Amino acid sequence: VRITAQLVQVDDGFHLWSETYDRELTDVFAIQDEIANAILEQLKAHLVGLELEPAVAAARKTDTEVYDLYLLARQRIYERKAPSIQAAANLLDRAIARDPQYAPAYAQRGIAALLLSDGNYGTTPRTESWAQGKLYVDKALQLDPQLAEAWAGLGLYHNNRPAEHREAIEALEKALAINPSLIDASNWLQIVYSEMGERRRALEILEQMVDRDPLYPPGFSNLINVYNSFDKQDKSWALLERTRPFLPGDPQLQQAEAGIWLSLGRPANALALLDSAREAQPSDYVIRALRSWGQMQTRQWERILADGGTRGAQVIAMLQLGRAEEAGILASQLASEGNIGILVHYLYRTGQYQELAEYIASGWADLAELESAYPSGGDGYGLMVDIAGAYARVGDEERFQEAMHRIRAAHDAAALEYALDTSLLRNEARYHALLGDTERAIAFLEQAVEQNAMTSAPLHQIWPDLEVLRGEPRYEAILARLNERVESERAELGLDSVST
Repeated sequence: VRITAQLVQVDDGFHLWSETYDRELTDVFAIQDEIANAILEQLKAHLVGLELEPAVAAARKTDTEVYDLYLLARQRIYERKAPSIQAAANLLDRAIARDPQYAPAYAQRGIAALLLSDGNYGTTPRTESWAQGKLYVDKALQLDPQLAEAWAGLGLYHNNRPAEHREAIEALEKALAINPSLIDASNWLQIVYSEMGERRRALEILEQMVDRDPLYPPGFSNLINVYNSFDKQDKSWALLERTRPFLPGDPQLQQAEAGIWLSLGRPANALALLDSAREAQPSDYVIRALRSWGQMQTRQWERILADGGTRGAQVIAMLQLGRAEEAGILASQLASEGNIGILVHYLYRTGQYQELAEYIASGWADLAELESAYPSGGDGYGLMVDIAGAYARVGDEERFQEAMHRIRAAHDAAALEYALDTSLLRNEARYHALLGDTERAIAFLEQAVEQNAMTSAPLHQIWPDLEVLRGEPRYEAILARLNERVESERAELGLDSVST
């Protein structure tokens, strides 16, 4: 084989250095080690001030068949489609059977298992997926404690489990310290930051990712979502149009475009795209979640249950249809998996205020511990608003004031972090309603409506704290305007009118 390396000055095309290496292809890993180290020494000589380690890490040895299986599997995982990820898992099983000591195959096998959960791209129950994925990742780290892919897989494991943000960040930063170009690790890290409300940090990572690899599916779709949260849909459209020629008809692009329409309060446009995307990728969680959200915005409660919407959406649909007992069972199941938000909302919405207060007391020493595990996501601290409302209803003034203090701090931080999106505006309205400031509560709701907010039902029906606004002319006008939008979107979908 002949391998040629060149160092080119990008501003004028001048060749700073070039070298050709002729070798017999008897051991591809030995050649990789030799030439990579030789190139590294030349880079050190030609790039003044560049600090490089004295030698690159040695290639992890296996035979060429195992290495081919591993590379094919990585490419399948990159595509982010359930059949491709399952194919990758099969390829990796073959690689592991042939070389049980090859750590990278275990790392990618763990990542494949985690991505095939029903909370990502597949249908495997998430607790089963978590357990299986963790076994493979742990094996990879046992074989090679410095394997970046394995640390990334561990970060994904923690990222999939609510309340383990800190552990996820630690593992993902470790992965990126070993291999700064590991794009999956960057993506999962920005997701953690976004969920913790640090969206500017997430935005910076995403823009770097898309610059480096414009066609990485989670990159462009997640960047569009973050642009939407900053009310920068113009940038979302530009990125979408820049990417579309390379991936015509791709379900990830359909999902991304649907997200833009939903952020603009146009669920009918979004649902048409999501129906098509769902046909191509029926188990993709993000597609299912966006579709459920569009159906909630257009009050298609029976459809959510019939079509297998996300479990959180199913809880809301059951409540709307008067099936509170079923909703409570499903909400409790979600809480047992770490998603406490739906159970808290269920208890609050169904008037079980004392039960909610007792649930919080039984699980966390105080609200500081709860907030550490479940921080605000930056779009308003809805979880803590529910808790504050429950404390107000049971007369626990001390805890009510503490919860309100935490809401205020979270909302102020979010307002500095990025644009006031409709969720944050709604939660601000709820906060002020709990304070008894109906004027400011209504003003925030009016602002949300101006920003194209939609709603899945009359506001006070979903959030009991807004009940105090009923009868206020401005509030009733808000309800009428939202109802008009729902009816308009339903008409566009060919659905009958619904009463409020």
